[in-house]
Amino acid sequence: MSGRRKPRTTKSPEAKRSTGTRTNTEEKQTKTFEEQAANFNPPASGARPKKCGAPAKVKLDEEIKKDPKKTTASGARPKKCGAPAKVKLDEEIKKEIPRTTTATTAQTKPNLRTTLNATLENLKIRMKEKSKASEVINKVEKVILKHLRSETIWFRQVEEPLHTGSYYENLKISNPDEFDIMFPIPVQRIDIQPFTEDGAFYVVSLKRGYNPLKRFQEDGKPLPASEILQDFRQEVIESIKDFPGVSIDRKKRGCPAVTLNIKVESRDISLDIVLCLVVQSSWPDFTSDGLKIEAWLGRKIKKDYKFKPYYLVSKYEGNGNDERDDCWRISFSHVEKEILKNHGSVKTCCEKDGTHCCRKNCLKLLKHLLSLLKEQDKSFAKFCSYHVKTTFLHACCSRTNDSQWAAADLTQCFEQLLIDFEKHLESRQLNNFFIPAQNLLSGCSQKSCKSLALRIKKEREEGFPIFKC
Repeated sequence: MSGRRKPRTTKSPEAKRSTGTRTNTEEKQTKTFEEQAANFNPPASGARPKKCGAPAKVKLDEEIKKDPKKTTASGARPKKCGAPAKVKLDEEIKKEIPRTTTATTAQTKPNLRTTLNATLENLKIRMKEKSKASEVINKVEKVILKHLRSETIWFRQVEEPLHTGSYYENLKISNPDEFDIMFPIPVQRIDIQPFTEDGAFYVVSLKRGYNPLKRFQEDGKPLPASEILQDFRQEVIESIKDFPGVSIDRKKRGCPAVTLNIKVESRDISLDIVLCLVVQSSWPDFTSDGLKIEAWLGRKIKKDYKFKPYYLVSKYEGNGNDERDDCWRISFSHVEKEILKNHGSVKTCCEKDGTHCCRKNCLKLLKHLLSLLKEQDKSFAKFCSYHVKTTFLHACCSRTNDSQWAAADLTQCFEQLLIDFEKHLESRQLNNFFIPAQNLLSGCSQKSCKSLALRIKKEREEGFPIFKC
């Protein structure tokens, strides 16, 4: 029996294919295990190998890649070796977060744009009110100018008034109730010396030659700003004494303006009359690093501005125990007005047939926001619209192209302007646009600056609920 030959069996084609497949699989597995064995580094003596060793992890990764739904073989527990699952989950979260953020932004931005546009619409001045107010102001201006030229000795050389301020810059919001007019007295051959280290305030002395203002200057002393302003105030009062509906505000210490209150129909209008000296000479050295508009408006425009005169406004200024009543503050309000009227890097910006930008709308919104916050919190009283305007001018020099202020991008542009203002407040540093050495926030406390920055940030992040009140 032992020598009997076993009967020969014939395998079907299906069985052959099955056997061949199994043989190939076994060979591949054998090669895989041989390769793993060759690459396997045994742990050092006494060290315990990890439960989820490198070979098993490699095999598990390959199986998961081939069939993610298939359970792991050989009793391997994926929870103990959770790196692949964690990586996959992290990738899904990263992909999901941008989609969620984009969707949220897409929902909130149109609503915010609607809020800002509605606010701007409410800030528009009605043409009828604007026309009536302007008519009365022009009449008062002519009466004062005529009196100064014909009835005075010291101020008869006054030049044509200079209209400054937000109304004449087309930046007035809500109501035409505040106007600023400067009455310039020309001076030649003067000596000016800086009173403060930042170059914003000066002491002025008239040199030889005839000038009616010499009547106020004693020998060896500078031109007394306060005394000149006092006489000017009396002449203004005399000029409008018979003008109906006009009254004079009490003089405020340190304020260079003679403030008139004018009744126009049922509305009260405030008109600030400011005496100033107009100086036809080179700008002071402190301005050499200011007016950085080359990349924005061009070198030629800057050169043209630098050839314009500058103005000196009577202003009280104290320096420690040294209090001076003969101090003058330098002013470039005429240049500011020109810049704001011609604000585009392209000359046709905001013209009838040109592309419109959102620069002025951003400035109006920030002015309005500050005024509302000041109404709610009296600790913000020292912050003014000039801080806002200066922030805006610096922002225009940082983002010089008109495309960066596209009208369609009002929301983003306004938010960026707010961020600029917040940074100035947080650092308590806002350089004068013309005189960089002067910090316009030096008179504001660190606490109030931080507080205002936080309030503005809160409004920005919450979609400006203050505009909806």
